[in-house]
Amino acid sequence: MAIITLTTDFGEKDHFAGAVKGAIYSEVPDVRIVDISHSVSPFSIPEAAYIIQNAYSSFPKGTIHIIGIDSEINQENKHIALKLDDHYFICANNGIMSMICAEIAPEKIVEINIHDKISTSFPVLDVFVRVACHIARGGTLEVIGKLIDKIKPIKNIIPFVNAEQNQIIGSVIYIDNYGNVITNIRRKFFESIQKGRPFEVYARNHKFKKIYHKYSDIINFEIPEDKRHDEGKGLVVFNSSNYLEIAVYKSNCASVGSASTLMGLTMMDTVTVNFLKG
Repeated sequence: MAIITLTTDFGEKDHFAGAVKGAIYSEVPDVRIVDISHSVSPFSIPEAAYIIQNAYSSFPKGTIHIIGIDSEINQENKHIALKLDDHYFICANNGIMSMICAEIAPEKIVEINIHDKISTSFPVLDVFVRVACHIARGGTLEVIGKLIDKIKPIKNIIPFVNAEQNQIIGSVIYIDNYGNVITNIRRKFFESIQKGRPFEVYARNHKFKKIYHKYSDIINFEIPEDKRHDEGKGLVVFNSSNYLEIAVYKSNCASVGSASTLMGLTMMDTVTVNFLKG
């Protein structure tokens, strides 16, 4: 049984996600549909890229992933389908796939060219569904598009490193449900520049000199529980996806606050790492 996933900025209020699912079932009744997220911020390519990069590999090989973000076709925003890591992805060529493609080379990329057969103002429903169902039935990419060898890059995907190799300037690419702030600085990249040196992480006027393995490492368990005051404390971790993350322990935007609210950090804000002489 084929699996088709959906990642969109449709939200839960409108009919869009339901209509897409209905169209898929109408074409391939025995398919399995999985919602990855419909809560991507509207038109946020970095958010969508981060979500799909960290979700897709948990699915079986051969899974088909529809990504419905900024999908209206025009001369600068074409549609593509690609096979990568034995998965299929269908999306606009707007940079969404560049985070994954920076680490894993696609096996095949096509620019979808079936639009002359379809009149649509809702391409996720009319084009992406048609392509996904074609693949689910065993069809090849060449039938629905022409082969290309490059995709559009996403801006600010790679952090900047200065000539002296003692500073990384990264960007906020995702803010999760807890208000934790995820940067584009990955652990492997960080360690390749760090080379064992001490460091300071700066986010606005906040400074951190330590990166924890997990959130609860900030707790001193030798102190009696009723005398601890750890909730609301800021910290830095490499999260489960190995991205540098600025967090608040047991954050809650309605009570103790979050890294985003307490530190005033928003999408694409700068986070700097300075490496010091040992």
